[in-house]
This record gives sequence, structure tokens and C-alpha cells, in this order.
Amino acid sequence: MPFSALGLHPDLLKGIRELGFIRPTPIQEEAIPPALQGRDLLACAQTGSGKTAAFLLPILHRLIGRPRRITRALVLTPTRELAAQILEDFNALAVHTALTGAAVYGGVGMGPQEHAFRTGVDLIVATPGRLLDHMRAPYAKLDALEYLVLDEADRMLDMGFLPDIRRILRHIPSQRQTLFFSATMPAPIATLASEMLKKAVTISLQRKAAPAAGITQAAYPVSQDLKAALLLELLRRQILGQALVFTRTKHRANRLADFLAQQGVRAERIHGNRSQNQRTQALAGFKNGRYPVLVATDIAARGIDVEALSHVVNFDVPAEPDSYIHRVGRTGRAEMTGEAFTFVAPQEEGDWRAIERAIGRSLPRVTLPDFNYQARAARPLEVPHAQRIAEIRARKAEERARARKNAARSDGASPRAAHAPRSAHAGPPRGGRFRPRTGRRRP
Repeated sequence: MPFSALGLHPDLLKGIRELGFIRPTPIQEEAIPPALQGRDLLACAQTGSGKTAAFLLPILHRLIGRPRRITRALVLTPTRELAAQILEDFNALAVHTALTGAAVYGGVGMGPQEHAFRTGVDLIVATPGRLLDHMRAPYAKLDALEYLVLDEADRMLDMGFLPDIRRILRHIPSQRQTLFFSATMPAPIATLASEMLKKAVTISLQRKAAPAAGITQAAYPVSQDLKAALLLELLRRQILGQALVFTRTKHRANRLADFLAQQGVRAERIHGNRSQNQRTQALAGFKNGRYPVLVATDIAARGIDVEALSHVVNFDVPAEPDSYIHRVGRTGRAEMTGEAFTFVAPQEEGDWRAIERAIGRSLPRVTLPDFNYQARAARPLEVPHAQRIAEIRARKAEERARARKNAARSDGASPRAAHAPRSAHAGPPRGGRFRPRTGRRRP
């Protein structure tokens, strides 16, 4: 079925053609018709299946040609990167319309976001926390809202946004069209959907969790200490192209990115401790090819949407099968192809077997020819937690000692003080002279 058969506005079809899309993905084909009819929607589909266009296109169609008053559509999403990506998709699809949109998320100034509320853009994409920050002010009114989208609802649950979502729901009209999208449907999300939706059309294209068919997957057994060396060798042999590399922690992401940079690999990192400007620049540099490698943690995985991304590398085995599916889903998107490699250390075998059981297949194990698997890493990638704590304490002790030394140097700055050391019981100077106290307390 071509997009033209869905009954979308000609201005949207023109934008779709310019983006190079000819026919809708399965989720788009099933979701767009009932959404165009104004039906509530509960859609469960794997990541990378084209969900963003599945909810944007029907909303844009229904907004075209109507005068703009104030914000009429709201998309809630878990991360800043995903909010920025959805706004980018909105602008691309709406390029031949007069519709306007804005992104509202933390880590940046609130001024431009306040302006968007006051001028009344047609659609706002927001993370729950920053939206609630604005809703404390009188200008952030959503009482004319007609369309609400919850995207990546399961991820919002994982990140603890469920109470924030319930607070937002209390401040928007109950008479609205609601589109609910999630890659998985745990019990709390199903309960929230039943509260929000009215006579919803249910679409489930992800009955069993599994990566997209176009993703070639493999495991690379390797000791923990040699993972960085193996990644470097895969890059040097050009087995990896543009690679999104996932680590377990922010500390490991920093150390791995620094290691790659020291070896001459142009790499950046993106995680929760980076400023919004740093995250934006890293993602932009990865998308335009300046950085062939982007090291990320799971919190930043949603919203990293790179056209024709060739490789995803799980530097660390995810603890949950769902996290594995979301990670590898950054490649092979929208029916394209890609490769996903996972480095499996001996202590991660249990988690890896759980992933294989969840996806219903055993994945091939690959050994890189002529790579020295018996070598010892010159420097461990991650300093043990106890050692990091000891180093922090030692550094704090040095800082305190240095502060005491500086204070003592300041106290002994005057010539008189240098020749007359102050007694431990000395009082303040009186009449320009330093008088030692006798030790007897005053009443």
C-alpha cells in the first residue's frame, strides 16, 4: 500500500515523497487509518518500526487548515534526545504546511520554551519533568489540547516518570484523542493505558520481543580486560563502520571514549552526566560523520536515530533482554539492515543466555582471527569501585591539608606574627597589640 492510499493531506504526501518514503511500515499502515478517524490508539511495536511518523502524520493531517490558537497537540517522551528527534521529524513532515512545533526539555534555558507556550505553537514535544516546571507558571496552559501522545511509555516507566505523567493528565482536557505507543506492555503501563484511553484500537506488532529482522547479530566472547582492545581492533580492521557503542555505566563510557581518542579514533560520549550542549554536539557530530564512534549509556539510547547506522556494539551485556532489544534497534531501522555485536565476558554469560532465551534463538559466537585473547590489558578500563572511593577520599584529604596549609600561611603573613607565634589560647588583638590570655574564662 502506498502512502497516497491512506488519505493524507497532499501537503504531507509531498513532504513524505521528498524524504524518500514510498510505502508505510506495518505500524504506520495499521495505526494511521484509525488515528485519522479520531480513535484512541494503543500500539505496541518494536523500536525502529516507524512509530514516530505513525502518530505524527494523522495529527498533522487533522491540524492542517485550522487557525492556530494555542498548543493543540502534546507529545510526551522520556529523553531530551528523543524529544529533539521527534521535533526534527515533525519539521521534515510539515515542511509544506504552516504548522509549527517546539521541544520542551531540561538542560537548556526556559526562555525560548516559554516563548513557544506564549505564541501558541501547534505541537509541543516535551519531557515530563521540564513540562511540569513550565506548568507552574500561568503562561503554560494546555486547556485547548486536542491530541496527546505518549511515546516510549515503557521507558518513561523505567525512568520513574509515571507520577509526573499522572500530574500532567490532571491539567489537560479529558476530551481529547490519545495515542499511546510502547515497545513493551508491562502491567503498570497497561493500567495507565486503560485509564487514559477510550474505546481504543489496539495494535500489537510485537507479540514476542525480538530485534528487527534486518539486524545481523553475533556474540564476541572476550575477557573484561580485553574488551577495549577488541573494539579498537574491529575499528582498525574496518569490520565496524559507524558504530554506536553501549556501556553499562557513565564511568565506563568516559574511560572508553578517552581510550579510543588516545588511540587516534574520533569518538565522543553521551550520558546523563553530560550537559545538554555536550550531548547535542556529540549526537550532531555522530550524525554528520565527524565522530565515527559514539559511546552511550542506556538512558541516552532513545532518540539516537541515525540514518543507515551500520553497527551497534554492546560493549557490556545488558542486564535485561528489553534493554538489548532497544539497544540493537538503533540499527536496522525502518526495514533497513545493520549489524549488532555483543562483547560477552565470562561473568556475563548468565545475562547473555537470558537474552538468547528471550529472543528465541542462540546467536553465533565469533572469534576474531589473529587477535591475542591471552594478552593482558596495560590498564584496566574501569577502576574498581573500592579503589575509586579510596582515591576520592585521598584527594579530599589532600585538599583539606592544602587548605589548612594555606590558612596557616595567611595567619603568619604579618612580620609581628612571624616573630610572635599565636598561643593556642590567644584571644583577638586589642589596641593593635597581641595579648595572650591567661586561660581563665570570662563570665
